[in-house]
Amino acid sequence: MKIVCVARNYALHAQEMGTPPPQRPVFFLKPSTAWAASGEIPYPSFSERLEYEVELVFRLSRGGRPRYVEEALSFCDAITVGIDFTARDLQAQLKAQGLPWEMAKAFDGSAWWGAWLPIPPDWPSRPFRLYRGSHLLQEGRGQDMLFPLAQLLMEAGRYFSWEPGDVLFTGTPPGVGPVAPGDALQVYFDQLCLGEVWIVSSRF
Repeated sequence: MKIVCVARNYALHAQEMGTPPPQRPVFFLKPSTAWAASGEIPYPSFSERLEYEVELVFRLSRGGRPRYVEEALSFCDAITVGIDFTARDLQAQLKAQGLPWEMAKAFDGSAWWGAWLPIPPDWPSRPFRLYRGSHLLQEGRGQDMLFPLAQLLMEAGRYFSWEPGDVLFTGTPPGVGPVAPGDALQVYFDQLCLGEVWIVSSRF
């Protein structure tokens, strides 16, 4: 399994990060070890600012490289809501030096997603949300993505062949922010809670 992620796929998130929206999709990868399957997110010892980014996530059920829209959409069989965790301070240091920033994005425990659902036809209009207790942290809709799902699947397929079981994170809306050990975060798709994660003290 590989985790393919899209950078700055919501205009307002690009704005809050102080960068212009990209003209074409920009991808980065997380290894399978980034998946926090237990629901516990270890706060990395190499960062003093770990941030959440809530995203719509799709599961790949087919392998290969999609060539057109209808074929691309048939590659996915499930949807959920996930969190892309970022060591924001480390990312800023690496970017300032013109260096790759996988260390800030692809570390163990930097990705989590909730329960899988069948993909409803109207998924782009349905809200997805991130809460800390009763406090709403982020909210977005797939219809606001700069690059739609089919384009993401086809563009990513130009560089990486899809395999069954791969996961696609589609980018975060505005409102990213920090977490601390002891935090509990809940993700929702429309009115349905798909799961909860806990931030725990570093194990590495």
